[in-house]
Amino acid sequence: YLTFNFLLKFLMVFAITCIFAIFAVGCSNNSNQDGNRDGVVQNGAQQNGQELIGSIQIAGSTSVQPLSEELAMEFMKLHPKVKINVAGGGSGAGIRSAQDGTADIGASSRTLKDEEKTVKEFTIAKDGLAIVVNRENKVEGLTMDQAMQVFTGKITNWRELGGSDAPITVVIREDGSGTRGAFQEIVLGKEESFTEDALIQNSTGALRTVVSGNPDAIGFISLGALNEDVKALKIDGVEASKENVINDTYTLARPFLYLTESEPQGLVKSFIDFVLSQEGQKIVEVKFVPVK
Repeated sequence: YLTFNFLLKFLMVFAITCIFAIFAVGCSNNSNQDGNRDGVVQNGAQQNGQELIGSIQIAGSTSVQPLSEELAMEFMKLHPKVKINVAGGGSGAGIRSAQDGTADIGASSRTLKDEEKTVKEFTIAKDGLAIVVNRENKVEGLTMDQAMQVFTGKITNWRELGGSDAPITVVIREDGSGTRGAFQEIVLGKEESFTEDALIQNSTGALRTVVSGNPDAIGFISLGALNEDVKALKIDGVEASKENVINDTYTLARPFLYLTESEPQGLVKSFIDFVLSQEGQKIVEVKFVPVK
């Protein structure tokens, strides 16, 4: 009888111990779950309470792309088990990829239209738009009205602007480009359209290359993409510079946006938090205007 009681008590203690062990394992597993879409990205999954693991896909504006690549590179240095893929495609593609969830983060270099505001948006930087010409061009600046007339085809010869007697070659970005959309909104307005004779380029780099190789060309690029290959014109007497975007004297300015399908969580939230942190904004400040 004593042996039976002892055996019974042993079995009860063993069973209770097993139940607690199973419960503890379940809690541990739950603490490492973060509800990622399709289980593809371990958003915010951590090892030893610190190390982030997973991947993020960013797609959209080619103007934002170089900045995203620099931010991603620094974030991956801090978190070696994180992989961030950055792709272009234009602001329109970035907005759509955020809306349908095909990218974790969409990037736009223009403000969203009312019908596009179905996503969560974060302003990560501000940028100026530089109207650029060939370095041999004698023209140093335009008024905003002259810029509108050039890009709509109402002014067609450099002589009308104090330059040489040569036809103006207008170079613009493709439809769907955030740079084009921002320029359209700020310079042309709703009533005007780009000249049908404009040469269309599908990236900032391609447009800059065309202008640098044609003495009669004019185009527009991100201020952050400005280099020695082309010359930026003053607008209404104000130089195209980061400082003048900050002090609001340069009127050709726009936001850089990150977009997510819904409120970001896990790894995506950690990355956006980094971008908006003091450390991330120092990277922004190298070429663009920080927002914090």
